[in-house]
Amino acid sequence: MLTILLIEDDPGDAFLVEELLAGAATPPKIIWARTLSESRDRLTRDVDCVVVDLSLPDATGLEALRQVLTMAPGTAVLVLTGLNDAHMGVEAVAAGAQDYLVKQDVDERLLGRAISYAIERKRADLVQRKLAEAEHLSRENARLEHGLLPVPMLNKELEREGLQHQARYLPGRRQALLAGDFWDTVQTPDGAVHVVIGDVCGHGPDEAALGAALRIAWRTLVLAGHTGTDLLTTLETVLRHERKSPEIFTTLCTMTIEPDLRHARLHVVGHPPPLLVRGGVRDGVVDIVPGTPSGPPLGIFKDVVWSTIELPLGDDWSMLLYTDGLIEATVGGGPDLLGTEGLIRLIRQQGQIDLDRIISSVREMHRHALSDDLAAVLVGRRSPSSAPGSPS
Repeated sequence: MLTILLIEDDPGDAFLVEELLAGAATPPKIIWARTLSESRDRLTRDVDCVVVDLSLPDATGLEALRQVLTMAPGTAVLVLTGLNDAHMGVEAVAAGAQDYLVKQDVDERLLGRAISYAIERKRADLVQRKLAEAEHLSRENARLEHGLLPVPMLNKELEREGLQHQARYLPGRRQALLAGDFWDTVQTPDGAVHVVIGDVCGHGPDEAALGAALRIAWRTLVLAGHTGTDLLTTLETVLRHERKSPEIFTTLCTMTIEPDLRHARLHVVGHPPPLLVRGGVRDGVVDIVPGTPSGPPLGIFKDVVWSTIELPLGDDWSMLLYTDGLIEATVGGGPDLLGTEGLIRLIRQQGQIDLDRIISSVREMHRHALSDDLAAVLVGRRSPSSAPGSPS
């Protein structure tokens, strides 16, 4: 049953409205108020529509309407006017009322229909407003997330020295730009190139925020000259203070490439092992980086010392760092996962190492949208005599 708040100071007009609505198939409940002041005390959340006369003892015209709209912003408003001020009804609709009626023209059918239409229009307006607010919030969130994504800090001189870099990032959350996976690449003033890739356990905005905090902390520490266990220990401190639950941990892999681009130091912290390609895919070797892992993930054990993996690279090499979203995709829609060995086979079958081709093939194997976050960084060095198909 509908509830109508009738604001009308003329008892005769109020009686007429009540009589007209009494003939409806389901008569509404009518609450009568003679003034705006009185209506404030009688307006409740149960009221579906306010029917208001614009000639009241304590407010008239559009000022009366503005006070009603302020008082009941989520309720439909139907305005009653006299013959002499019918133009006021049009102005009232422009000011925010859902409809208006001229008292002398009102009958039972017209009044009932006008109230029903006013309620439906108000509902439609509220839905439209909520959609607009949601779209605005989505745009703002997208801007915020986009601002937290990394921009590699690499000197263009490195391209002339043969260094090549690719990175891809696919959040598993629907309509998201940012996830718990993170990556970054920074070159320090000494010429060394530093790369990180990590994965905060879990999915959602809290994990995405934590991933962004860890990435920014990593970049700051690297630029301040911290590396190795010193850097990892500080990152773990950040993790323990920023995480929402003590069960949350983070796996990651860091790599420092020496300025000569022929040697690297890695720390694989409970993370999937990187893949190293030496001498090109067709004639060279594609294999897991030896000596992994360096130790457990961040946030599980205290006072951990992670071991350093010293790795000679040579003149012609590629290194693929990735999160488990790449290797935990199912194959052919079945229960079997791609895994590290499957990734190696895929790279060998393609005859080259290119992130876009790898990710496209993985998604085709999965046959569905990837449900896990995925981040990958491909960095390498190619001599001028190397075959085409190197990362770009």
